[in-house]
Amino acid sequence: MKALVTREAPDFTATAVMPDNTFNEEFKLSDLRGKYVLLFFYPLDFTFVCPSEIIAFDKAVDKFKAKNCEIVGVSIDSHFSHLAWKNTAVNDGGIGNIQFPLVADLNKSISDDYGVLLDMGIALRGLYLLDKDGIVRHQLINDLPLGRSVNEALRMLDALQFTEEHGDVCPANWKKGDDAMEPTAEGVAKYLAEHS
Repeated sequence: MKALVTREAPDFTATAVMPDNTFNEEFKLSDLRGKYVLLFFYPLDFTFVCPSEIIAFDKAVDKFKAKNCEIVGVSIDSHFSHLAWKNTAVNDGGIGNIQFPLVADLNKSISDDYGVLLDMGIALRGLYLLDKDGIVRHQLINDLPLGRSVNEALRMLDALQFTEEHGDVCPANWKKGDDAMEPTAEGVAKYLAEHS
């Protein structure tokens, strides 16, 4: 495992199934520069926790897009498997017509570059929030049975955008609309005095 926070996200070019179900054989992560990116890895198509996460991210896709953030999913499956899963009804174990790209990492190099590849050849549930310059600003890696929180991903995006705009830092449990604090000893003391 490697910590990628503060580093440029490893770039890749791979085949992806796009929202309109076409194949983009030259999907390149760095083509999304100028936007925030929520890049997440999941173990396999046609499994159990994965569809709950993918469908939950899809339900929130408009919230992310409103914040200039693109969602990209990655697994070690082929683009054909991704498309078959999208074309399978949710009631039959599919994910339906989700509206963000699913990247095929058949050679497992992307999962390896992000430090989530297990010895058994599948990826842990890695999630990476990239800023508009392609720098990893948040990283979360869950074990296989532990699903991620879409609300927490949105909260982290809000926090990143708030700190970029205002320069203040976001304390524990901060959410959009809450007080932040100045990144000084006095700012911390003031915040703690007002919120303890």
